[in-house]
Amino acid sequence: MNELSPTFSIITVTYNAEATIEVTLRSVQQQTYRQIEHIIVDGGSKDHTLSIIEAFKDDYLRVISEPDKGLYDAMNKGIRLAKGEYLCFLNAGDTFHEADTLEKMIKSSRNSIVNRQSSIVNCQWSIMYGETAIVDANRRFLHMRRHQAPEELSWKSFKQGMLVCHQAFFVKRSLAEPYDLQYKFSSDFDWCIRMMKKADVIHNTHLILIDYLDEGMTTRHRRASLMERLRIMAKHYGWPTTILMHLWFVVRLVKFPATL
Repeated sequence: MNELSPTFSIITVTYNAEATIEVTLRSVQQQTYRQIEHIIVDGGSKDHTLSIIEAFKDDYLRVISEPDKGLYDAMNKGIRLAKGEYLCFLNAGDTFHEADTLEKMIKSSRNSIVNRQSSIVNCQWSIMYGETAIVDANRRFLHMRRHQAPEELSWKSFKQGMLVCHQAFFVKRSLAEPYDLQYKFSSDFDWCIRMMKKADVIHNTHLILIDYLDEGMTTRHRRASLMERLRIMAKHYGWPTTILMHLWFVVRLVKFPATL
C-alpha cells in the first residue's frame, strides 16, 4: 500500500437503526476515495436495519450482528475487526460532509507532509481531524458544532471540553486501544485523550469532515454524560484543574450564553 494513500476503516455501530442507517451507508458508498472498508457492528437489530444493509452489500462492506454490552463494547469489536490504517467511527445517521471528503483529507495530508519536507514518520499522521456540521433529520444544515476545532490539537486541548467531534477524529489503527467500558456515555472523550497522549503528530485538515445528526445517545443522557466527562477530566488533568475549568465554564455561560 502506498503510504500516501492509506486505507480507512469506517466503523458504524447499529441497533434498530432502520430510520437512520441508509443515509450513512449511501454516504460511504459515494466516497470518491475507495481505499476503504465499512464495518457494521450490529447489536442484533429486530427491525429492518439488516435488510437495508443487505441492499448495499459489496466487497468493501463487512457486517456482524450479535448481542453486545453496549455502544463502546460494539466499537471495540469494530476495532478488532478493522484492517485499515485509520479508524473512523461514523454513527448511523451521520455522514461524510461531501462525496469527496476522504479524497480531500488525503490531499490535505499529502500537502502538509510535503510542506514539512517528509518529516512525518512513515509519511503518515498519528491523528487527523476537522470540523463538524450539525444537520437535522432531513439533512438540512442547522449550525456548525459549538466547539470549533483548534488550530493545533494536543491531549491538553480537551481541558476546554471535547473540542473535536469523535466522528471527525481519525486515528491510526496501530495506536488504537479499546474503549473503557466503565464509561457508558462518554468513553469516546476518554479514548480521544488517550489517543492524543500516544500521538506523534496530529494534522488539522482544515476541512468540514462530518455532517452530524442532531440527536443521539449522549444527547438523550446529557446529565449522565456530563458527570462521566467530569470524572474523565479529573483522571487526566487532576481535580484542581478540572474544578477551575468548570468554574470558568459557569462564568462563561452567565456572561456569554449565546456562545455555548
